[in-house]
Amino acid sequence: MAEKNRFGAFNRDGMDIAPLGQGVLDRLSFAVKDVFAVEGHVNSAGNPTWERTHDPAGRHADAVRRLLENGARLRGMTVTDELMYSLKGDNIHYPPTINPRFPEAYSGGSSSGSAVAVASREVDFAIGTDTGGSIRIPSSYCGLFGIRPSHGMISLDGVIPLAPSFDTVGWMSRSPGILADVGDCLLPPGETVDYKNFYLLEEAWDLVGEPSVKEALTEFRNALFPQKAIRTCHLPVATLPELAETFRILQGWEAWQSHGDWIIRNHPKFGKDIAGRFTAASEMKKDDTYRRAVQLKADFSEQLRDFLGEGSLLIIPTTYGPAPKRNATYEESEKVRAQTMKLTCIAGVSGLPQVTIPLADKGRPVGLSFVSGYGTDRQLLEFIKNLSID
Repeated sequence: MAEKNRFGAFNRDGMDIAPLGQGVLDRLSFAVKDVFAVEGHVNSAGNPTWERTHDPAGRHADAVRRLLENGARLRGMTVTDELMYSLKGDNIHYPPTINPRFPEAYSGGSSSGSAVAVASREVDFAIGTDTGGSIRIPSSYCGLFGIRPSHGMISLDGVIPLAPSFDTVGWMSRSPGILADVGDCLLPPGETVDYKNFYLLEEAWDLVGEPSVKEALTEFRNALFPQKAIRTCHLPVATLPELAETFRILQGWEAWQSHGDWIIRNHPKFGKDIAGRFTAASEMKKDDTYRRAVQLKADFSEQLRDFLGEGSLLIIPTTYGPAPKRNATYEESEKVRAQTMKLTCIAGVSGLPQVTIPLADKGRPVGLSFVSGYGTDRQLLEFIKNLSID
């Protein structure tokens, strides 16, 4: 693995685990984010102190086992941002993950290594986690297909948590066909229907930062749906800034409940941005602000799920724009992060499935996303597969 790891996708623990059975993933290779239990492996969750204070896994995470049983070969454990609490894609404890499609820019996190492993063609697909955008953002930045499934649809058994009411198992590939095949192995059975209603979320499209990016996304969207009537719509209940703030509050509270005791006991060394987020999380209380966030999440989720049902599709940009360049200022990078979070929190707060598909603006990867009704994950993957954009 060391010879192949020229883009920094994999951590120091290379592996080659043979399939446990045969199935739709025969002859395909995959990588896993270093938060999934693999028998005999000690996860690092992106931090060496975590690795030193935890034991090897006694068995595979449920998602890993299912993929091996369906014929896939596990070829490596990938770098993640520390405790999954970032969206940039660099980790102070490892060499930078290099974006194969846009080397002068960040790869996106926290499933950074997973995205780079796929984009560099070192594996056919990779799994990761998505809490606030950790599959969708690196997929968009690295020119990949990626899915955040409906919350609770796939078992998180054997996966290190961050914020359980948002955490999901997601995956990415270079092909919509492989994306759907992985879904066949991980998702529960379900019927599919044709989408009848297609909506552009106006607030999301107004957020796109660069005119050329908005033009590229619009042209791509129009080419995909030349015969379909697409209407505009607006968010129920809340504005995008209110949704993003709701997500920030609830994620921070849950992140501290998940890891606060371990941080207090072990005093791990964190990168500056990660340390700042955990410090802020440690100060959050179950006060009126928290309770209002809980209520808004419930109201927004209920109304958006009712609006989309089984036969409607929401079309949005995946991110604010292309990946920020490595020579961008801290302020520029934080602006991109904040604006992108306003987009990723739509599916995150509502718990709905979202798939991002790749296109390019001036050679820079960007993503177009589709958000579907709760539990329509298989239907959404089949729809993307049939768009003929392989």
